[in-house]
Formats: sequence, structure tokens, C-alpha cells
Amino acid sequence: MIALSLAEIAAVVGGQTHDIPDPSVRVTGPVVRDSREVVPGSLFAAFAGERVDGHDFASQVVEAGAVAVLASRPVGVPAIVVEDVQTALGALARHVVRRLGATLVALTGSAGKTSTKDLIAQVLRRKAPTVFTPQSLNNEIGLPLTALTATEETQFLVLEMGARGIGHIRYLTGLTPPKIGVVLNVGTAHIGEFGGRAQIAQAKGEIVEGLPEDGAAVLNADDPLVRAMASRTKAKVVLFGESAEADVRAENVRLTDSGQPAFRLHTPSGASDVTMRLYGEHHVSNALAAAAVAHELGMSAEEIATALSEAGTLSRWRMEVTERPDGVTIVNDAYNANPESMRAALRALAAMGKGRRTWAVLGKMAELGDEALAEHDAVGRLAVRLNVSKLVAVGGIEASWLQLGAYNEGSWGEESVHVSDAQAAIDLLRSELRPGDVVLVKASRSVGLESVAQALVETGAEGEVAAR
Repeated sequence: MIALSLAEIAAVVGGQTHDIPDPSVRVTGPVVRDSREVVPGSLFAAFAGERVDGHDFASQVVEAGAVAVLASRPVGVPAIVVEDVQTALGALARHVVRRLGATLVALTGSAGKTSTKDLIAQVLRRKAPTVFTPQSLNNEIGLPLTALTATEETQFLVLEMGARGIGHIRYLTGLTPPKIGVVLNVGTAHIGEFGGRAQIAQAKGEIVEGLPEDGAAVLNADDPLVRAMASRTKAKVVLFGESAEADVRAENVRLTDSGQPAFRLHTPSGASDVTMRLYGEHHVSNALAAAAVAHELGMSAEEIATALSEAGTLSRWRMEVTERPDGVTIVNDAYNANPESMRAALRALAAMGKGRRTWAVLGKMAELGDEALAEHDAVGRLAVRLNVSKLVAVGGIEASWLQLGAYNEGSWGEESVHVSDAQAAIDLLRSELRPGDVVLVKASRSVGLESVAQALVETGAEGEVAAR
């Protein structure tokens, strides 16, 4: 964070100083909420959670070097006491962003946010110092914490924004007002909470409503609900996609033999070829969104294409590919799942596994409400249509719906199996995998299927040691 005195911070957040001998002492390190992340010069934000209360760690974090605690009550060590820590954190982030003058890029969408955010960051940091959301810390706490990691050298700030209801993104853009707002797609993620795709579109479109006239709304030309958001902004509208009407578009889209997308990138300033290191055709749309942002910020088509071709995976468990010594390929996409990302991952598996035996180890897609049965059934059916060799459905009723969809799609469904939990899936795969197999692991975060992928990777490492 930019250096601020405790007196300045107290004034910004409307707090009272307690047990602070010298209010001129400055915070020079990051603002953190996890006591394990404290370094000398930090400000520790104490949140009271369901199981852990950050206030209980006040003495510990000060001993570790924190300058003070941002707290909702006095804690016996230097503290700035406020009515609500979350509100104060947001106010501090808003103040820091205004002082910085960095160009702020915000993005949202039902699927692909984190992968696209990582692509935008990797492209822009070739041009200037860039700070971006780590992992998926895209809510009312994670977003300001990210913004507060920016320093005087930061020129681009790339922030992912999530929403679980109307007004959430409006709140986030109020904390960190973007100059460029990106909307990737409107799908069915969290549809059970929103109530329908129209409500999802209403919520996602909030990101473009507050853009300045000299800003840019970067919208997916291939998604009608996103394209319609052009009427909700006074900023310049930039369309990306495969549509001929897109300002930034892809032509000659194809997948390499290993399942990596390649295409001809067209921007208003020129064209250049891209071959990505990521896996799956769905990354083409993500790459085009990143290209549109980079073009608006002055990068050439050649610069953008080079950056996209060299970009890798920055966030864990998102199409994370591991090649075992025995030739088994593990695709760990277990961070989260919704119908759109599940379909994209299955298509990537089919492309990667041409001529090989493929396994789809799938679990529950959460928060689908009344659509849950139909969506799980559809995913099971798609696995059959894509000729995935074997479906392993993991978990409870939703997993049974996945298997039922596969079974009802055709005789191949007899190759599907329903197991109770992650350990059962691990045991099955360890006994049946053969050299050359490709395994996709994917489910909503709450299912915890990353343990399956990790166990399979470790099995391969053990085999390598044994062979030596």
C-alpha cells in the first residue's frame, strides 16, 4: 500500500485511535486479514467470523510487526476502532485508488472471470507495473484488499468483481471506480440465488453503468444479454468476439493436437497470430476480452498476440495440466463449476484426449436452484456426445443426475459410474488408469474434488520414485 500514517487512516475511515503512542507512525506494508500474512509495517484488519475472530489475534499480529489493528473494538494494542471493519476497509481502498491515479480495469461474468483477469494482467504488465486480484478474491473484502496492494508505481489495477445479487457490483464499483469495465458472459452460475438470467444480466451490467465518458465498456459481441448492456453506459463501447461486428475478433479458430487454442487476432490497429499455452477453446473468448482491454490502453496487435501466446495459468485448479511420468494426464479444473464452465471443460477434455482414453470425474454444480436437475442431466448427456470414455460422478443426488443423463443418452452410459465421495473416486482411478489416459476433475468448490487430482498427481510421483 502507499504509505499512510495512522492518523491519516483514522481520518479516512472515520475511526478513533486507541493505544497509539504516535499517530504519525506510517503503515508501509500491506493490509491483511489473515494473521499469517502479517509482515513488518502491515495493517491488520480484524474480522469476526463464524469460527474465528480476528480481534483475538491482535497482540500476536503486533508482535509480528503490524503497525496497528483496524478493529471494531479496543484490543489492548495500537488500533483504529471503527463501527464496521468492512465499511472502513472499503473507504480506505477508495481513498488509495483516488490518490494513485492508476487506470482501473474491472471485469465480471458468469464464467471465466479469473482466467480472463489473469490474461489481462499478464498482457498489461508488459506495458507497465500492474496489480491484479489474486486467485478469486472478488468480493466486498477481497477486492479492497487487492486495491490496497497498489503502490505509487502501479499504473494498471485489474480487479475481478463477483456478485450474488443485484447491487453487489454497484457497491464494488463505488469502492474502486473503473475506467474500463469488461463483461464476459451471462450464464447460469448462481441462478438459484438470482432467480433467472435476466436478473444475472441486470447485476453484471452494473459494472458499465458508472464508467466515465472517456472510459470503455468492453462487451462480448457473441452474448446477446451482454451486448445489450451497451445501452446502459455513457462510455465508449468496444465489442469482442467471433462476430464479424466485433471490434476485436478471432478468425480461423482451431485447437492444436494438444487442445490449445490458436487463432488470428484482429484489432482496429492490425492483426497477428496467437497460439495459447492454455487448454480449451473457451479461452479464445477470454483472450479476446484481454486483447480488447490492451488495445484500448495502447498496445499493438503484435504486442498483444505475443503476450497472449506466452501467458500461462496464474490461479490454481483452473485447467491445471500435469503430465505424469507414466503418460497419464491430469487436468485439475476443480476450483469451481457451473454449466457453462463444465461444458467448456468437457470439450477441452475431448480435444486433448483424441486417440486416448478420457475420464471425466465430475461432481455437483452448486446454486442452480430449480435448474439443478436439468443442468446436471445435460452435462452427463454432453459427456456421451463428446465420446468421453468414462464418467465418474462423485457425491450425492446431483452426481446421480450426472450419471442418469449419461445413461439416458445412450448405451455408452453404462460406462459411467457413481461413487460416494472423493476417496472412492481416488481408489477407482488408481486401480483402473492406464498409461496415456487423460483425466478431467471438476466440480463446485464445496465438493473439494481437487483432492482427487492431487492424489492422482502424487500417485504418479510415487510411481516415478519407485521406477528409479
